[in-house]
Amino acid sequence: MAMTLGRRMILGAGAALPFLAATPRPAQACSRALWNWPGLGVFVGRNLDWFEDCESNLWILPRGMERSGATPVNPLRWTSRYGSLVVTVYDNTAVDGVNEAGLAAHVLYLPETSTGPRDPAKPGLAITQWITWYLDTCASVAEAVERTRAEPFQLRMSVEPNSGMAGTVHLALNDRSGDCAILECINGRINIYHDRRFVVMTNQPTFDKQLENLRRFQGFGGTERLPGTHEAADRFVRAAYYVTHLPTPRNQREAVASIMSVMRNVSAPFGVADRSRPNIATTIWRSVISLEQRTVYFDGVYSANVFWVDYGRFDFAPASGVRKLEVVGNYDLIGDVGGRFAPAAMFTPLPANE
Repeated sequence: MAMTLGRRMILGAGAALPFLAATPRPAQACSRALWNWPGLGVFVGRNLDWFEDCESNLWILPRGMERSGATPVNPLRWTSRYGSLVVTVYDNTAVDGVNEAGLAAHVLYLPETSTGPRDPAKPGLAITQWITWYLDTCASVAEAVERTRAEPFQLRMSVEPNSGMAGTVHLALNDRSGDCAILECINGRINIYHDRRFVVMTNQPTFDKQLENLRRFQGFGGTERLPGTHEAADRFVRAAYYVTHLPTPRNQREAVASIMSVMRNVSAPFGVADRSRPNIATTIWRSVISLEQRTVYFDGVYSANVFWVDYGRFDFAPASGVRKLEVVGNYDLIGDVGGRFAPAAMFTPLPANE
């Protein structure tokens, strides 16, 4: 696994970035946006978009779990230092989560992802376990970036059997201080974009080109008006614009509502999904994490209700065990549902296929 540190590109009019013309290509839709408001803390919103219900559930994972990188040869092995609350898809891959130290991680689709040829001398980590390794072992974005630079693993690709889709994803990390990093694996090289001003991520193209594209628009140095489609580049611009124009919140409730309003603006409606083109997808759920309040808010589109979980109250000790909140088909979930987690057998992470 090779690693490079991305250029410090800024979401703002002061960034001197040339726009590199490119032929636009559609990208499977997911979005993440962060808002850091002094006195109230850091709020992170994300949308999970897919061409079908991906059967997401919530899991509490304790400290002290023995982990494997789930590769056929020389898998990375570690023991979890931190407990976490994660959201899975198909109960085989964590795609979102936050640990008890205040590090949050979010997996989004990126078609350009490629893990390169296998070097069996390096410990392997299935890309479906990428988010898990950070939540298990890191307390901050700075620590995660430093440990990634040490190249402790080589990412390997997985194929999700329910959808038949390869796990071509990139990763956003954020913590309670408001620090941010975007990680993308291109041709086996992990590119790191580390700056607390990198508050938005969507999908294709790669993050550097998303920032270059942003320079075309009003408020970011350009002249074009806000775009309106559900394509990834357009959602990136809208999320970046709206998150910088949110009004001053008076309390946590208004802050959560504010970032949720941005995520709803960049959601994709029913009717756009096409199974033959998974790059065109419908928003399945939205979430907001208040890292200061230690609360996750979950808004599933198949339910009329929003529920939340105060993960700051959870016991993450090794003896507390794995617990699960069944969200699939459970449309009566509303309000604080932290008491409805039940003991469960740990889900089997999806292994690498290379």
